[in-house]
Amino acid sequence: MNNVVLIGRLTRDPELRYIPNTGTAVSTFSLAVDKQVSREKKQEMEAKGQPTADFINIVVWGRQAENCANYLAKGRLTAVQGRIQSRTYDGNDGIKRYVTEVVAERVQFLEWGDGDNRSNSNSIEDDFTDIGGFNPTDSDNIPF
Repeated sequence: MNNVVLIGRLTRDPELRYIPNTGTAVSTFSLAVDKQVSREKKQEMEAKGQPTADFINIVVWGRQAENCANYLAKGRLTAVQGRIQSRTYDGNDGIKRYVTEVVAERVQFLEWGDGDNRSNSNSIEDDFTDIGGFNPTDSDNIPF
């Protein structure tokens, strides 16, 4: 079983590219996922210059990749569900490189705007006007 679920903050804006010949969109970004340690241990690690988060490379394909590039930005809280992938390639210098990354199957945007969660449904509707298949629902019509 190869299943990963991560929640963290983007360390950089997503980078969007298109595969030559096929035109398939691919977006890459990195998530900083906090290590689950006590406050004291975290302060101790920071004092020693040790990282208190893991930095995980994420790859997203297709329409979801375009959505990530359009709506995510550095610092935004994001959830990713996918699988771990390991691969190798030869660098320009002839040295074999090893890469481990998460290929995202689902990306959930947990924050909008400048780190604030919007409660105004009109602004959320405006954000999704160009996403195919998305139909915002007025919360007054939800029966619960």
